[in-house]
Amino acid sequence: MRRRITAVTPAESKTEGNKMAKLGRGAAALATAAIGSFIAGTIATVGLTLLAPILADFAVSLGNPDKLALIVVAFVTVGALMGKSVPRGVLSLAIGLFIGLVGTDALSGQQRYTLGIPELNQGISVVLVAVGLFAVGETLYVASRMRHGGVDVIPVTKGWRNWMTKEDWRRSWKPWLRGTAIGFPIGTIPAGGADVATFLSYAAEQKLSKHKEQFGRGAIEGVAGPEAANNAAAAGVLVPLLTLGLPTTATAAIILFAFQSYGIQPGPLLFANQPALVWALVASLYLGNVILIVLNLPLVGMWVKLLQIPRPYLYAGILMFAAFGAYAIKFNITDIVILLIIGVLGYFMRRYGIPVAPLVVGMILGPMGEGELRKALQLSQGDPMTLIASPFAAIAYGVLVVLILGALWLRRRQTRYEQHLTESIAVPIKADQEV
Repeated sequence: MRRRITAVTPAESKTEGNKMAKLGRGAAALATAAIGSFIAGTIATVGLTLLAPILADFAVSLGNPDKLALIVVAFVTVGALMGKSVPRGVLSLAIGLFIGLVGTDALSGQQRYTLGIPELNQGISVVLVAVGLFAVGETLYVASRMRHGGVDVIPVTKGWRNWMTKEDWRRSWKPWLRGTAIGFPIGTIPAGGADVATFLSYAAEQKLSKHKEQFGRGAIEGVAGPEAANNAAAAGVLVPLLTLGLPTTATAAIILFAFQSYGIQPGPLLFANQPALVWALVASLYLGNVILIVLNLPLVGMWVKLLQIPRPYLYAGILMFAAFGAYAIKFNITDIVILLIIGVLGYFMRRYGIPVAPLVVGMILGPMGEGELRKALQLSQGDPMTLIASPFAAIAYGVLVVLILGALWLRRRQTRYEQHLTESIAVPIKADQEV
């Protein structure tokens, strides 16, 4: 008798939480993820509190060429490190730069790429792009792959005593701290954000764990470390955002737009001009970590029930509220049309593996980089050498080269590691195929 075996892909082998849930340990997976996120987020927020003022004092001395160099570093690293393909990441960044140029040029007053449509004179709203990509595009992609029938929901054991055993605590606390130590520094530099931090943490735990044979089959270390690294990196992203006004992820880019919509420009002067706002934001991060653990653990049963909502109803609701939100921006039908166009673009980007994060970052940083470039060339009377004459700019471009080479090395190592992990899982499965 021969039984059918489903191949295990590298991506599936990393879903340790899913494997634990299938083994009846979903509560432990959720608990270690929530507690690790709380610990890492709190420690990373302390790091933000201590590091941000120091970096802000240094950033005050930066000139236009230095700021342009930082933006170029963010462009290249975000475009190269987001997703599995460098050309696709660069293509996404180029699309974002093009969208950012649509509208009226602030310096010359000329209209650019508006196609004669008056509604485009003020540019395309970041809200439309974000909702179109992350809501409409994602909904269209998931709905296109919808299968008939209900969703198999794995039940979660109720009761706090069933969350984590003493053995789970013993195996989780070190990965929590290691994940924090890996995630926060990665988040503070434009090096791929949480994705890179998560991979490095998972690889470190797989190497250091005493239970290597459980990886790919439900190792709690594979949940604790990456979840901690993910949250620590998210807090680290706020360091360059608040001190330099430099978003290195799509989430940070949207936060930057939210600041700008209220006339607030993040950067080194933010700490001097609006200290109450900055420290209120930092304080909210501490409170947010507490609220996060409350939402994740005691209310987990309610979140699981959301999976039982019929998917057609869920998708229809998302599209409806996205259209209402787009129309509420200017009460203009043109915005709904733009939303649908961007949503279709997001669908095809998702379909062909083109990351959307570089698009959002390029759209917001593009006009900022253009402004810094023009100011630098005007002050130097058109001399392009001024762009690399500053010691800081030269160092930034040198760091860029190191980051790119390091990213290529990490990606190559990740590919080899995933292949090795797949082979190590496939061998025992193949041995059990014959019954």
